[in-house]
Amino acid sequence: MFGFVFALVPLYDVFCDITGLNGKTSGERAVIVDIEPDLSRTVTVEFVASVNESMPWEFRPDVVRMQVHPGKSYRTAFYARNETGRSMVGQAVPSVTPGLAAVHFKKTECFCFTEQRFEAGESREMPLIFMIDKDLPEDIHEVTLAYTFFDKQKSLN
Repeated sequence: MFGFVFALVPLYDVFCDITGLNGKTSGERAVIVDIEPDLSRTVTVEFVASVNESMPWEFRPDVVRMQVHPGKSYRTAFYARNETGRSMVGQAVPSVTPGLAAVHFKKTECFCFTEQRFEAGESREMPLIFMIDKDLPEDIHEVTLAYTFFDKQKSLN
């Protein structure tokens, strides 16, 4: 029984990757072609930032809420600061709610694509360029993009 349940985890991950359920976004850069935005529709995007309990960093979005038109690219940023006296490596893990919106949230530039090395006390703005694609279901009017920063070195131990 345990072996069967253990074997289901990779299948569930594949299912979530294909369907966009569970709020997982692609960890790869999206290629955004030049398309005509849907100016008749507005979607509210909320940005949430948190750190894992073992991550002594300050981390927050520059803007908390943004009105966007599907099909149009937008730029925003997140601020992070290493509050320790030592260098650290972190990794931001994104999620989108509602989960069905995850496949429609396209990122062309994101600090979540790579691990982030911060020296002691270092701070920086980290850009995010994204688009909500025009195929987002009509009944979805609000999307939340949440990032959690993890201490990459502790997760390796």
